[in-house]
Amino acid sequence: MADVVDATFTEEVLERSKLVPVIVDLWAPWCEPCKALGPILEKCVKATEGKVELAKVNIDENPQIAQSFQVQSIPAVFGIKDGEVVDAFIGAKGEAEVASFVEGLLPNAQDEILDQLLEDGTEKSLEEVLQAFPDHPEAITKLAKIYVENDRGEAALDLLKRIPESPETRHIAAQARTGEISQIEIVKRLEELLGIVKRDEKAREEFVDLLDLLGPESDETKIYRQKLSREIY
Repeated sequence: MADVVDATFTEEVLERSKLVPVIVDLWAPWCEPCKALGPILEKCVKATEGKVELAKVNIDENPQIAQSFQVQSIPAVFGIKDGEVVDAFIGAKGEAEVASFVEGLLPNAQDEILDQLLEDGTEKSLEEVLQAFPDHPEAITKLAKIYVENDRGEAALDLLKRIPESPETRHIAAQARTGEISQIEIVKRLEELLGIVKRDEKAREEFVDLLDLLGPESDETKIYRQKLSREIY
C-alpha cells in the first residue's frame, strides 16, 4: 500500500500499472464510508501477495488526481492496468464484493504467458506475442530494436508502422534509417545539411532523424532544432 500524491501519480500508478495492476482508492479524512472500506481494500489486496497493489489518494490534498477521475462522490475505487482504467466502483462495499473486484484484476493464464514472453525478450518470443497481438506496443518496440541491431532496418520500420509514434519509436526508426553513427559524426552531418534543408525535403528528413538519434534531452538537439527553425522560417 502506498499513499500517492499529485506529483507521484504518474510514476507510482500509471507507470507502475504497466507491471502490476494498481487499485486507486480515492478517500478523504471526513468520509465515514471511506474509513469502513479502507481496511477491507487493504486486506483483499494483501491477500494477492503482491500481484495487485493499492494506492491511496487523499483527494483533499491532491485535487489534480481527483479531477482526472472526475469523481462526484467518495469512496471511489479504480482498477488500473497498463495505464488505463479497467474497472471501478463507487461507495462502500462488503468484503465479498471487494474481493471479487480485486480478483478481477489478477492476471489470468494468458496474461502470465504473455508477460513471460515479453520478459524473455528474444526475437522468437516477441514474434510469438505479435502472432496473437499484432499491435502490441511493447513487443513491437522491443522487436524493432532487435531488428535494427541485426541490420534489418527495413523490417524494423515496417514493424513500427503498426503503432503510434513516440519519442522511443522515432529514435528506433532513426537508427534504422541512419545506421551506426557517432555523436561527433552526427553533429558534423547536421552542419553539412543545414545549408540545404530549406530546399531539400530528404535533407530535412535526415536532419530530423539525426536529432532523434541525439535524443530530446541532448544540448545539441536543442541547438540544432533552433538552427533548423531559422533556416526554414
